[in-house]
Amino acid sequence: MPAVSQANQHLLNISDHSRDSAGLRYIYPVISRRAGGVSIGINLNVNNACNWACIYCQVPNLTRGGPPPVDLVLLEKELRDFLHEAVDGDFMAQHVPLEARRLADIAFSGNGEPTSAVEFPATVEMVGKVLAQFGLLEQLKIRLITNGSLLYRPEVREGIRRIGELDGEIWFKVDRATSDGIRQVNGVNLSVEAVRGSLEKCSALAPTWVQTCFFAIDGEPPSDAERAAYLSLIGTVQGRIQGVHLYGLARPSLQPEAYRLSTVNPETLTAFAASIATLGVRVETSP
Repeated sequence: MPAVSQANQHLLNISDHSRDSAGLRYIYPVISRRAGGVSIGINLNVNNACNWACIYCQVPNLTRGGPPPVDLVLLEKELRDFLHEAVDGDFMAQHVPLEARRLADIAFSGNGEPTSAVEFPATVEMVGKVLAQFGLLEQLKIRLITNGSLLYRPEVREGIRRIGELDGEIWFKVDRATSDGIRQVNGVNLSVEAVRGSLEKCSALAPTWVQTCFFAIDGEPPSDAERAAYLSLIGTVQGRIQGVHLYGLARPSLQPEAYRLSTVNPETLTAFAASIATLGVRVETSP
């Protein structure tokens, strides 16, 4: 069976991160602005359930909860089949614009918090094994995109530690740095002290980037107080993190609050990036 179904053949673009673009259950290719090419996504949350409810999330019919059991045998088969088509077949020529025709990474992302899957550490181990067998372990980074909320679980820390051993990295979501801001944007009751603690644990286990979605709500960008709190938080972990990915809204939210969201002007994004950089932190921006 081909890795990409004929019914799902189309040209990938940065605005479409559809999880069924390849007609597979767990594996989905996207063009990632931040990764700089084709990212092979691993979606462990196939039921569209997450323990957070971010107002900018592009997942349809998002619900609270965790994923169903992961079929590791099927996941490994899909990954092997897709890698075969991407490396030896014509997938890149048929589905990827010329300027993005490079495999950039394998990313645990998907339609919910990846570390909520019981099978998360076993999946990391499997991905490392498959990449080694394809001779791609030194070419493709393994990345985990996480909200960091489950680092209190030993098995989650073990999976992250293994990603670090495989020369991978973590993209740790920090969108706001006050309890009110986190509640408004991410839909959870969480203190900045808890965020800092999880971020410190994560960065001690694997190279960790902070990823921050910077946007306006009801036409207003994050307040001066919110930005100051964010800079204070980043300042306390400076030297422990690899840097900050600061990005704007590239894809439309599919949540009820979508109508309230808008991009900030480029000057505002650039100015905030410059403020972060004054802390001695590397900043990469994607408007």
